[in-house]
Amino acid sequence: MSPRRLKGVTLLAAIVLSGLMLLTWTGEWFSLTLRESATGNRTLGVTGEVAAPALVALALASLALVAALALSGPFFRVVLGVLEVVLGFTVSVSAVIAVSNPVRASESAISAVTGVGGSVSVAALVTSVSQTAFPILAIVVGILTMVLGVFVLATFRRWPGSTGRYRQPVVLEDPDAPAAHRDDPDAATVDPGSEDAAADAISDWDTLSGGSDPTSRRADPPSR
Repeated sequence: MSPRRLKGVTLLAAIVLSGLMLLTWTGEWFSLTLRESATGNRTLGVTGEVAAPALVALALASLALVAALALSGPFFRVVLGVLEVVLGFTVSVSAVIAVSNPVRASESAISAVTGVGGSVSVAALVTSVSQTAFPILAIVVGILTMVLGVFVLATFRRWPGSTGRYRQPVVLEDPDAPAAHRDDPDAATVDPGSEDAAADAISDWDTLSGGSDPTSRRADPPSR
């Protein structure tokens, strides 16, 4: 795989994983069944926005990281690769915490519907919990993000350099040039041939002003 294609595939994978993070955040994670006396609606759906609210910030951070990777040099690619690993680990941990205790992760949603506060009181209202595939997807996305970060650390040296369009051109100095010209890179270079031509033009004008034909002087062969 060529370096340019390797970089493009890596950035595309990071964008896809960021989109999947946002998808898991918007999806329904848990379906809770509440006691009949708690609310008129016995079933309560809890999305990732409630169960793992940090996912949206992590997804946006992942997108920003993609943009930084596209423009960064070798040193910053190492830093960003490490951040990618940390970001993926945080996503997985957030999902695992929610899966390990769905009622606690859904506590804010239950309190908003029933008006009951406190972990013990809220837990007493829940009779059953069913889980969807979105929490598992979030865990998988986090793991894949960590793998992608390790992949960046392993392959960043093969990536092509950033474009030189915005780099300042390097001016090579002539060591034989006068000091004034080396100090002033914008100074014009004087061609010796142009100086001779200018001198000849001035001499011809003086000859013409004296009443002589300057061309005759050029046509006459030099005397021996």
